[in-house]
Amino acid sequence: MKHLRIILPAVLVVILSCSKIDEPKVYSSLMSTNAFLSRADAIAGVNAVYARLKAPSGISDSWMYYAGFQTIISDLTTDIGQSNGGTDVENMTNCLWGPSNQYLAFSWQQQYKLVFDANTSIYYISHMTSITEAEKAQFLGECRFLRALGYVDLTDAFGPVILQTDKDIENNILHADYEAKLSTTPVADINAVIIADLEYAAANLPVDYTSHTIYPTTDVGRASKGAAMTLLMKLYMREKEWQKAADLSKQIMDLNIYALYPSYSGLFKESNLWCSENIFNAMANSIVDGVEIMNHFGPVNNAEVTDRWGWLGVSWYFYDQMEKTDDRRKDMFFVDYMGTDGLKYIEPIPGQATAPAGSTYMPYAYSKKYADPTGSTTYYDGHGFPILRYADVLMCRAEALNELNGPNAESINLINQVKGRSHATLLGGASGFTQQTLRDAILLDRGFEFYFECKRRQDLLRMGKYEEVVNAYLTAIKQQPSITLPRDKYFPYPQKQVDLDANLSNADRRQ
Repeated sequence: MKHLRIILPAVLVVILSCSKIDEPKVYSSLMSTNAFLSRADAIAGVNAVYARLKAPSGISDSWMYYAGFQTIISDLTTDIGQSNGGTDVENMTNCLWGPSNQYLAFSWQQQYKLVFDANTSIYYISHMTSITEAEKAQFLGECRFLRALGYVDLTDAFGPVILQTDKDIENNILHADYEAKLSTTPVADINAVIIADLEYAAANLPVDYTSHTIYPTTDVGRASKGAAMTLLMKLYMREKEWQKAADLSKQIMDLNIYALYPSYSGLFKESNLWCSENIFNAMANSIVDGVEIMNHFGPVNNAEVTDRWGWLGVSWYFYDQMEKTDDRRKDMFFVDYMGTDGLKYIEPIPGQATAPAGSTYMPYAYSKKYADPTGSTTYYDGHGFPILRYADVLMCRAEALNELNGPNAESINLINQVKGRSHATLLGGASGFTQQTLRDAILLDRGFEFYFECKRRQDLLRMGKYEEVVNAYLTAIKQQPSITLPRDKYFPYPQKQVDLDANLSNADRRQ
């Protein structure tokens, strides 16, 4: 977007020469003294925290939290995602990031904005006297779930970070120090806050919102008991507390409200706003609060999904690992189509640097996951972004049981439920696996199932495969293998944050 800077000297002279400048008329003002007074205020405060999940960066674009920054740091820094959308994003996909990369800065900012808004609402709602205790527990449960989500994302990406809670809101009101240099908190201590938040949320949030007394309608998309339990299960998986993860996965299954959606393709259609597989999504509406998911993921010069950018795609390296037949998850890509420019868009032919006449090579496989042909034709779309879904619960339970007991029939059955939904070739009996080979099978299938759902980097790190898998990928695409652990377990702190706070140091991180 071009910004026009026009100075009008004559107008300025006239204005400044006036003997009296009219004061602006203030129609209303929102301050701490007149906010969070009513039930409606509390709901507005809670809704504002949810809005952060798809908030743009604020630099004249709509790179959103989950479908933007989180996808870049979680998928493009692995063997799955690629982009040719500019230097910083290409550096992420080629594993050449550094502390000055803008997408690390954006991620830090958005994650902390989610935490700050949650802290603010928690603080003020906790002090409200105009709502019932049941209402207060509901609103606090939602906000504490969202705060926990922000801290899971922060610690996934950056490890030890600055811990701020609603208590800091009160301290800042009473003793504001805008130049304070804050220290990071160990991940274990942040985990304790996350666990307390999620246990509170699980105890106080409803299983669903089909007949809820506080919200007037079926408010799908709000944090629920199952969402809190699932995020807590994911935290235990990250920390390799396998028994706790296995126990929680069973409790989630025993809620008996979740099930796999019949088809993988149907699960992600824009029209499928909510279904039994959804546990927690970032929700959107193309008319009221549309997002740019289709713009970022949609194919270029396509006759069905028109006027999209193709910024993000799945690497051919990973796409070619998917089953050549049967697995319908492989059908979820635009890989061979006639473009509106008259050229046929195809996958590069090995050993043939130039595309055949009338064709052009695609830089990567464009995904239909967020660009279905029956979706929006407008600039903004109404896709939901899956953050937690039931297939992940099944796969996590299978993995946790394998880590506890080695190959077992239940793990095989759980994996095959997910594979079977997409008609992929099922795994054989447990006796055909070792613990390591079943772990490898789970990792591979998690890639096929959850690409562009902000899980791949965390999966590779948890299974001890990040360095091996990503360096093999970089070698295959003729880039320098650059991943080194433990250095690259976490990203460097954004340079601007380091410049502001001397307590943030990248001494043991990538420079």
